[in-house]
Amino acid sequence: MARNLGFLVVALLVLASSCESAIFSPVSDSHRSAALELFSPIDGSFGNLEETYEALKTFEVLGIEKKPDIRTSACASVADTLQSTSSALKDLFHALRVNGILKCDLKDEAFRGIESRLKDSLNAASSLLDFYYSVGGLMLVKDQTSVVDVHLGDADKVFRSIKALSQSDGRWRLSSNNPESSNDAAGIALETLAGVISLASSEIDHSLIATLKNDIAKLFDGIERYDDGTCYFDEKLVDARGHQGPLSASASVVCGITAFAAVTSESLNLPGEKILGLAKFFLGIGTPGSAKDLGSVPLILSLPATVLSVTKKDQLKVRVSTVLGSSAPPLSVKLMQIFISGSKDASIIDQKLKFDPDNSVHVLEKLPPNVNVGSYIFSFEVVFDDPEHKKNYVTGGRTKVPIHFTGIIKIDSAEIAVLDSDLGNIETQKKLELPGENAVALSANHLQKLRLSFQLITPAGQAFKPHQDFLGLVEKFYYLSGSYEIQLTVGDSVMENSFLQPLGHIELDLPDAPEKAARPPPQPVDPYTRYGPKAEITHIFRAPEKRPPRELSLAFLGLVFLPFLGFLAGLVHLRANLKNWPKSTVPATFACLFHLGIAAVLLLYAFFWFKVHL
Repeated sequence: MARNLGFLVVALLVLASSCESAIFSPVSDSHRSAALELFSPIDGSFGNLEETYEALKTFEVLGIEKKPDIRTSACASVADTLQSTSSALKDLFHALRVNGILKCDLKDEAFRGIESRLKDSLNAASSLLDFYYSVGGLMLVKDQTSVVDVHLGDADKVFRSIKALSQSDGRWRLSSNNPESSNDAAGIALETLAGVISLASSEIDHSLIATLKNDIAKLFDGIERYDDGTCYFDEKLVDARGHQGPLSASASVVCGITAFAAVTSESLNLPGEKILGLAKFFLGIGTPGSAKDLGSVPLILSLPATVLSVTKKDQLKVRVSTVLGSSAPPLSVKLMQIFISGSKDASIIDQKLKFDPDNSVHVLEKLPPNVNVGSYIFSFEVVFDDPEHKKNYVTGGRTKVPIHFTGIIKIDSAEIAVLDSDLGNIETQKKLELPGENAVALSANHLQKLRLSFQLITPAGQAFKPHQDFLGLVEKFYYLSGSYEIQLTVGDSVMENSFLQPLGHIELDLPDAPEKAARPPPQPVDPYTRYGPKAEITHIFRAPEKRPPRELSLAFLGLVFLPFLGFLAGLVHLRANLKNWPKSTVPATFACLFHLGIAAVLLLYAFFWFKVHL
């Protein structure tokens, strides 16, 4: 606020002098009285240094001679702030601004300490306000003393760091972490860059100056304009805590541009009609804090809601206020015409809206009968109850506002049918409940047609036509026969009951795909499946061979034992000595082990024969 109130009159003088013709109203006693009412000290001070500077600068610009004496308390606060090592950068900046007006008795050592602290803060700056306070503080030190050197050796680096916060539309961000840009920040940036140019020990790179001039031109491309030519810079309401109104944003931009123009020899080539429009905007503000002596104050017609429900019977509400948001004088709002969006046809209404004093809005209690769901453009006209108010306020003529009407669309006669392609005879037909639960089961081939029909009716009883999309089933299904689910989506920007619901399924019998027909696209493969579990491997063994009958195997076994029996018979016939078994311990042990080994081998053969089956 300090930057805006302090330089408001200065901005007016600059704007008026730069225009070929401007109607300038001099500062009157009402302005001075309003300033004295706004800035009233409590216990000999204004609370903090920022408010102190706002008051002192406003008194100086308005030429107020009988002002409160706050020099003693203000200078004491300035000295304490400059000497304290824990003072914030913002407090140092405002202390130097107050000292620039009051010329307090400060020692040179105080400025030497402040100069080093400001340069250190400049090197560590990370936001636009850090740069603004550091560069602005160095500029104030430069103007108040000559005992310290405040020139910047790395001015190009500082310039580029600040320029990095600019946006393509000419607006600026307050920090790299904040994506929102504003016109108020653009004015702060321009004023800061002007200080960098003034403090530079060598000439700034000309390409940087040219780029900044281009940013200023883009900034003026986004200026707001009224029908009477009044121009102003406005902000988008993103965060109400940091929102700046049109007056603050416009004053910030003007201060930044005038500061930049004062330190560069190059011309900005700004459009004269926009400069004149800015001057008209400032001159139309009138006395801050007072409802008197207002001159050509623009009135803004706005709608709290531009999307209304016909089904819920929402009322159309219109609010009229000044640019700064204050109440408008007694007036009436008339609805003159209604245009259908995209058409030149218009309906003449000429209906007066009812004023609601409790909410300060004008209400259209009942919509005209020709208004249905859809997009319309309403043309409003503001009429003053007292014709004398035309001398102080500007309405800008008729105001056209786009309004979107929505409603619940009724769905009737919904059915789905399979038709004969040649004669169009209905082979299968089923009713549908929309919206609702449906589970139809249909079948069709490529020689038949599928027809889905329903009617949409608006709350006014008129037919409604939504956007339609036609789908070629055979080509899209790639000639793949099978069962397909049917889903219906009905939606439009004016429908409050848009829906997506399944209807059932249809069994399609499609022909084989032609040779040159498009093939189905490959299914996407998840690359992470290669790291998942693999499919289980099932081993398939060779089928076992056919075995002979059991009787044949036993007969063969008997034949195997016949040679053994012959061997035993031969031993008896030859009278073999089988009684010569060793009697001593050691030979008998080895003999037993020998025969046990042979018996083990025979036992293994028997186990293999009877138990192990491969």
